[in-house]
Amino acid sequence: MTLNLIKPSNIKNRKRVGRGIGSGTGKTAGAGHKGQCARSGVSINGFEGGQTPIYRRLPKIGFTSWKKVNDNTYILNIHDLLFAFQKGTLNKSDTIDMDVLKKAKIVKSEKKVKLIGKSKIDFPIKIKLNSITSGAQESIESANGVVEKI
Repeated sequence: MTLNLIKPSNIKNRKRVGRGIGSGTGKTAGAGHKGQCARSGVSINGFEGGQTPIYRRLPKIGFTSWKKVNDNTYILNIHDLLFAFQKGTLNKSDTIDMDVLKKAKIVKSEKKVKLIGKSKIDFPIKIKLNSITSGAQESIESANGVVEKI
């Protein structure tokens, strides 16, 4: 016996069912004889054996807002921008807009970007985005940066 042949004791081999009567789980493969549970595709989602299912026992609450479904705004934190500057994926002299963010793979093909967060910035940044929070705008302008909303 060598170290590479030792099996971890807490991992058991899975039980292979339906492999002959000598295996102990052959023939009916643990499903019993006939009946609903012996058939293939046995589970019916939400069915609780005749008991009123939970989705009918509980009251209907709220709705899904279409604003939320249709809003493709990507929320970007200033921390993420600063990290990208440190990593070198963004250049400090560039104007940060959608094209630059897509090339740096920070944002995918979302329609809008909202810059959030309030943190200390040591260098001026030029930003040209759809929307920006007041805290983020203050922190950029305090470092002599320029914010332009599209």
